[in-house]
Amino acid sequence: MNSEQLHNRWTRRLKHTVDTFPGIANPPVEGVLTRMVGLTLEAVGCQAAIGSRCDVVSPTGTRTETEVVGFSGDKLFLMPVEDVHGLVPNSRVIPRETVHQVKVSDRLLGRVLDGRGKPLDGMPELTKGVSVPLQGRPFNPLLRRPVTETMDVGIRALNALMTVGRGQRLGLFAGSGVGKSVLLGMMTRYTSADVVVVGLIGERGREVKEFVQDILGPEGLARAVVVAVPADNSPLMRLHGAMLVHSIAEYFRDQGQQVLLLMDSLTRFAQAQREIALAIGELPATKGYPPSVFAMLPQLVERTGNGDERGGSITAFYTVLVEGDDHNEPIADAARAILDGHIALSRELAESGHFPAIDIESSVSRVMPSVTTASHRQQAQQFKQRYSTYQQHRDLISVGAYQAGADPAVDNAIANYPSLVHFLQQSVDEAVSSEQSLAQLADVVERCQTNVQATEGGS
Repeated sequence: MNSEQLHNRWTRRLKHTVDTFPGIANPPVEGVLTRMVGLTLEAVGCQAAIGSRCDVVSPTGTRTETEVVGFSGDKLFLMPVEDVHGLVPNSRVIPRETVHQVKVSDRLLGRVLDGRGKPLDGMPELTKGVSVPLQGRPFNPLLRRPVTETMDVGIRALNALMTVGRGQRLGLFAGSGVGKSVLLGMMTRYTSADVVVVGLIGERGREVKEFVQDILGPEGLARAVVVAVPADNSPLMRLHGAMLVHSIAEYFRDQGQQVLLLMDSLTRFAQAQREIALAIGELPATKGYPPSVFAMLPQLVERTGNGDERGGSITAFYTVLVEGDDHNEPIADAARAILDGHIALSRELAESGHFPAIDIESSVSRVMPSVTTASHRQQAQQFKQRYSTYQQHRDLISVGAYQAGADPAVDNAIANYPSLVHFLQQSVDEAVSSEQSLAQLADVVERCQTNVQATEGGS
């Protein structure tokens, strides 16, 4: 047997072996852990794509899941998803072939999950469903349906004065302790949306159970999915939690459902990305925030909105924590630029017992002209004008320096101010539909106009 025949023989045998075991894949090339500083792990000896996952195996066999967040030369920068206790130098680093995906289905309704899609409510893990990636797919803007319909959120002041459209993205700007979580819970219970997806990202762990049991309640949870990633989780887990919220909302939107997405908070998401970016050496640009933070904000927000001709939509509310009540801090300023409106909560109103503490003078819905009638807009404008007139002269009125009759507009605002305030206030257990909101707005404006005519007639 010559060399050519021998070569052909071994070639046939090798091909037969490969055909016999088609499922055998090439073994992954492992690396080793060389450095750990803060939350950043450095590995050499292996290659992996940005966003892929690696397992870091300690000498005791404990596996720590990490994600590739950067590289430099032959070094990989990894960020742990969980606790890193027990890792030692030269621990094995094994790249995974699969990307991070979670299973979603209609059976998620009523469930509470963590940032990896694992149950926090003690119920079995979802094993059947559609596997979706955490990273959303780009959406052709020309395929989006325009915002032309209203979304009933169950809050009188919003339905009447800052009407929300289906597919709109709004920011809820508030300092700490002014009632934003309670307002989100009211929207969850009273909205007309088919499905509600709630993301509690980076907030206090105590608030998770309180929100689910007390604020949301069994009725609200029945048609909702809650993703909770408290502040003690790693920054990578907080990022994953925010992305998971949007992946779940996109699934229900693609089924033709009307989805209300509530995420508390967009600021914590930005801070998590800041921690990761600074840890791998990215330089800060704006008040300690690296440029990647401002690049990721629109990537996340643009995943919401109206879908294609199938009719689904995601109407999103993002809370923005304004530190020190500074509404011009970097994240708040960037959020206003990429959202379709903003709702400001006032600490002064909250401290005076006014709930919800919505500052209607500083709030605006950019799509309201597209989803409301001319008469509705006129009534809302008249309401705001009278309320603003009173606020502008509030100091003079409070100290008794204003003389009645000096200005008919101010006189009318003073006479109707109690009615205006009563309209803006709403108890936690009170649901007000869009129809009721518009009817009550028309009644308040009509009474104000009647008082104007009566004043003019008396003079």
